[in-house]
Amino acid sequence: MTYRYNRFPSEESPWLGAMTLHPVPESVPRARRRFRKFIAPYNPAWSVDGCALMISELVTNAILYGRADEEWCVRVEWFREETSLRVEVHNPGFPANVRLRRPNANDAHGRGLLLVDAMAESWHSGPSRFGGTVVSFVMADAWPS
Repeated sequence: MTYRYNRFPSEESPWLGAMTLHPVPESVPRARRRFRKFIAPYNPAWSVDGCALMISELVTNAILYGRADEEWCVRVEWFREETSLRVEVHNPGFPANVRLRRPNANDAHGRGLLLVDAMAESWHSGPSRFGGTVVSFVMADAWPS
């Protein structure tokens, strides 16, 4: 597992940080803890716990649905876009498999993207620039302009 941060983000360099995680269940709480530690100094205007929950859901999905013939990892990145925060979760799975499900009350799984859809300003899925899939979400008005 690795972590990298941009200590001097700017409009020209909106990338704030990244972590790579092994595709194992223990990576989910690590992602939450590392995000909380990273974001705390920024004092965001939205719920850090809510954002950490969405990251947990997307990292869980990446671990469950990411596939590769060789060793692989889940990559999480943060970007500042004006006053918003964009979070991306990358895995080597297939982009066409990402969809918003409507599970019934008895289903044990399938609510992760519903949570993201309800809590984030917006979300997107598609091909990752690293190969595979990226699922991202935006938290609007993260910081004062």
